[in-house]
Amino acid sequence: MKSGRHFLQIPGPTNTPDRIQRAMHRAVIDHRGPKFAELGRSILEDLKAVFKTQNQVVIYPASGTGAWEAALVNVLSPGDKVLMYETGQFATLWKNMAQKLGFDPVFMQGNWRTGANAEAIEAQLTADTDHKIKAVCVVHNDTATGITSDIAAVRAAIDTAGHPALLIADTISSLGSIDFQTDAWGVDVVVAGSQKGLMLPPGLSFNTISPKAWAACEAGGDRRSYWDWRDMAAPNEQGFFPYTPATTLLYGLREALDMLAEEGLQAVFDRHARHAGATRKAVDAWGLNILASNPAERSNSLTAVLMPDEKGANALRAEILDSYDMSLGTGLNKVEDRVFRIGHLGDFNDLMLMGTLCGVEMGLMRAKVDFQRGGAQAAMEYLAGA
Repeated sequence: MKSGRHFLQIPGPTNTPDRIQRAMHRAVIDHRGPKFAELGRSILEDLKAVFKTQNQVVIYPASGTGAWEAALVNVLSPGDKVLMYETGQFATLWKNMAQKLGFDPVFMQGNWRTGANAEAIEAQLTADTDHKIKAVCVVHNDTATGITSDIAAVRAAIDTAGHPALLIADTISSLGSIDFQTDAWGVDVVVAGSQKGLMLPPGLSFNTISPKAWAACEAGGDRRSYWDWRDMAAPNEQGFFPYTPATTLLYGLREALDMLAEEGLQAVFDRHARHAGATRKAVDAWGLNILASNPAERSNSLTAVLMPDEKGANALRAEILDSYDMSLGTGLNKVEDRVFRIGHLGDFNDLMLMGTLCGVEMGLMRAKVDFQRGGAQAAMEYLAGA
């Protein structure tokens, strides 16, 4: 039994602040009663500001994976082609889901170090003269690699190609942490989850739905029941849901939306950018490399750090957990044991980041990793002067 609190510095689920925990610690109310209707209406309306959209938002009691499936089955029919770009493990898993559901993903291979290539997407769509590709799916911020893709550039690529494909984006590890502009960027369907920038436990997932996506849903789509957007429409107008909602998580979501509004979304984004910048200063001072090779695509939610000999990340993480009771994110799939991931998103401040980076630096020393000392100092100087 170690004294003090555990440092949960994985890139999600993130730390749930006391204020949200207290909001959830209350009795369940009748999910068909007037008090719940008021709660439901306020949440569904105020979520639009976080997504920066006027489109309808729907909420499922599910992980983000459920929102992935809802996004696909409501607008695609069996055998439809869907263009997907490999930015890391989560883009890969989304592609695997599309295959299992009977769709035909065209998977554009990436190197796990750079984001979605808008020019390559444009070329692929331009070549699709029969418009067999029905949707383009891109992970805005791939949690496995710490890469943020330019979604506005992807929309521009679709438009330049003159292609009618829907644009679907995953914001699971960026919503509430990195600026995402649903309407301004012309995103037809957005996928999100509760357990990262929204500061909640896992259990809620979200879609936003443009008029074009609604039309595709009404015109066809795959066989669906639980994930059917159409079943949401009428109950949501009254603040209700077509099945039993996750009431206590919705209490927490109401509080999270209030917290984001009180701080101001731009201030939230600026805070995440500061912490990401300080973390990058630390990594540079350690003489280590960031997995995301393009500085413009480096995530403000997390930083994936390459081990100097491209192996040994698991041993380092184990050493840090055992010595300092701090959890870092593991490397997944192609970067398994090659990277460790530092989460710096959600309910997070300067002192929490400094504790995290000091723990990493002490862990590098204890694990006898070949690195240069002074990363935590570099981050502290950055934060003090930023």
